[in-house]
Amino acid sequence: MTLAIAEGHTVTIHYRLTLDDGTVAEDSHGGEPLIYQHGKRHIVPGLERGLAGRRVGDECEINVEPADGYGEFDPSVERSVPRTQFPAGVELQPGMSFQAQGPRGPIPVWVTKVESDSVTVSMNHPLAGQRLRFQLAVVDVRETAVDEQPASDSG
Repeated sequence: MTLAIAEGHTVTIHYRLTLDDGTVAEDSHGGEPLIYQHGKRHIVPGLERGLAGRRVGDECEINVEPADGYGEFDPSVERSVPRTQFPAGVELQPGMSFQAQGPRGPIPVWVTKVESDSVTVSMNHPLAGQRLRFQLAVVDVRETAVDEQPASDSG
């Protein structure tokens, strides 16, 4: 009998992520599958919960609400910053991400608007506030090898 997905397993899946309007946001088919360690917060919480207990060969659809995905959209975390705060010569485009220094260390920010002298950035993930629909197939489930675990997990 094959392993059921549980905390600490290394899991390989192929998936297609679509949004409410039918837009395909990501698709691993035709490319490399996603490999992650279950229980280590490498994927959104709602997807991880929905995968628990599944086995190799399982195909399913998992719907994830914003709170269990990339969070609710929060307009208060958008800021306009001077263009000079970005590297010279970089052609900024909406959707690009950068690391900004926050009070507790680096935080990801996404460019949402580019003007000649200012750039609007947001700490909202581009999929914040979106319902996520994952169509997926479990390709592999295995025990995670000791040398695959982060140092903080080894003892």
